[in-house]
Amino acid sequence: MTDETPSTQPQTAEQQFAIEKIYIKDASLESPNSPAIFTSKWEPEINLQLGSAAKQIENNAYEVVLTITITAKIGEKNAYLVELQQAGIFSLQGFQGNELGALLSSYCPGVLYPYAREAISSLVSSGGFPPLYLTPINFDAMWAKQQLEKEQAASAAAVSH
Repeated sequence: MTDETPSTQPQTAEQQFAIEKIYIKDASLESPNSPAIFTSKWEPEINLQLGSAAKQIENNAYEVVLTITITAKIGEKNAYLVELQQAGIFSLQGFQGNELGALLSSYCPGVLYPYAREAISSLVSSGGFPPLYLTPINFDAMWAKQQLEKEQAASAAAVSH
């Protein structure tokens, strides 16, 4: 005989994470000084800018967009400029507050980054330039630093009042 009485324990919301879609939202490569730049000695200065944004698109669905801009210069001349928006749709259920913020600002961009690295490498190579290999990025450390800076700014603002 089995006990079929309903549980009297309170039900807790189950946390669920799923990747629904990963895609390139926007991509461009500009090489304003080609073909002359190809005759220069290839010792570029690489500048990388990184950003991410998240927005809720449905009840538990969020679009996260990782934006990467890379400028390669030889001397004062731009060899190339790559701009990429690598995006994903993520289903996040049962997460609130800081947990949700960490997922959207750290974990999801970390999931997207390897796809962005591959897309950027492909764009640069297709433009006739030597391959560009981006190093791994610790999105958890970046997010923790941003949180610490926010806390310090809030503390400083509270002290000044």
